Amino acid sequence: MVSLLLLAGCAGSPDKKEAPVDIVFPPPPEEPRFIYEMSLVNSAQLTAEVDRSRLKSWLTGEVDSGEVMAKPFDVSVCKGIVFVSDTVRRVVLAYDFPKRRYYKVGEEEPGALLKPLGLAHDRQCNLYVADGSSQKVMVYDEAGKYRTSFGGGEWFKHLSHLATSGDGTQVFVVDTGGVDNTNHRVRVFDAASGKHLRDIGTRGAEPGQFNLPRDLAVAPNGNLYVVDGGNFRIQVFTPDGQFVSKFGGMGAQFGQFSRPKGIAVDAGGNVYVADAAFGNFQIFDAGGQLLLFVGGRATNNAPAKYALPAGIHVDEDGRVYFVDQFFRKVDVYRPVNLARTQGFLASGSSPLLAGKP
Repeated sequence: MVSLLLLAGCAGSPDKKEAPVDIVFPPPPEEPRFIYEMSLVNSAQLTAEVDRSRLKSWLTGEVDSGEVMAKPFDVSVCKGIVFVSDTVRRVVLAYDFPKRRYYKVGEEEPGALLKPLGLAHDRQCNLYVADGSSQKVMVYDEAGKYRTSFGGGEWFKHLSHLATSGDGTQVFVVDTGGVDNTNHRVRVFDAASGKHLRDIGTRGAEPGQFNLPRDLAVAPNGNLYVVDGGNFRIQVFTPDGQFVSKFGGMGAQFGQFSRPKGIAVDAGGNVYVADAAFGNFQIFDAGGQLLLFVGGRATNNAPAKYALPAGIHVDEDGRVYFVDQFFRKVDVYRPVNLARTQGFLASGSSPLLAGKP
């Protein structure tokens, strides 16, 4: 099993403005697979020149002005637009890297948000938001214009996360439920009409049952990967809800979970699971075999360090976006086979991605 450690130290001093050593996972002598790229914390990162302290800016993403995140929860990225739900600001923050602009979604009526939680998008970058207060799924276009909504208190006990099917025709919505009810399930809706189609799962510990489901993601083959939080496992289902397999379990060993939360699946079918207690995310293959884990728990903010991780997403280019609620940031990791200047995120030539100092 690979042990992952941060590379220590930097080459030279900040005064000399020399480039920092890349933080890679796994570290040498293993072959690296991911490089820590930046921490997204501030709206000014899209436009501000990063000359004040170039080493600090590269490592932490800190700049002097702009709006910061209050309490980020989830992240969804479509063609270089990084959507981040903020439960304190009560909006979705949109960082449009290709156009180098920042805007907010759900700030005004119609379509004002009360408590944005889980996020998802379709191929057209239409944004789907799970609103935990209204218990509705709110839908916006990529520019943040409100389109429609469905659901409500009669449909959900505790709406938390959601995902769209690969073709964008269906929306899979997690009802986390609670200790006093049996509504621990995934509800499936038609994306165009909002019509309820079917449910997946009931409360329990048997295969195909859930205890406080948290999040879900859709694999390239259409299978659903669901974080079964109270049972400390990941369950896999076909698109029509047939149980396929499960992996994980409660514990502190590699491949186990303590407080699993967010989940994502990349284009190759690998599964990324955030664990709030471990302060990291683990990467599994499609069958549940552990491949790698990234990050570590800390009380002080630093690259690849986390106190309260939550949402996670993998974009079209393979970049990984990882939310930490306590440190109020989204850390970005780049696969080693992707150049810093490649992909949607780099297409707008953001100062933070244009090149190292």
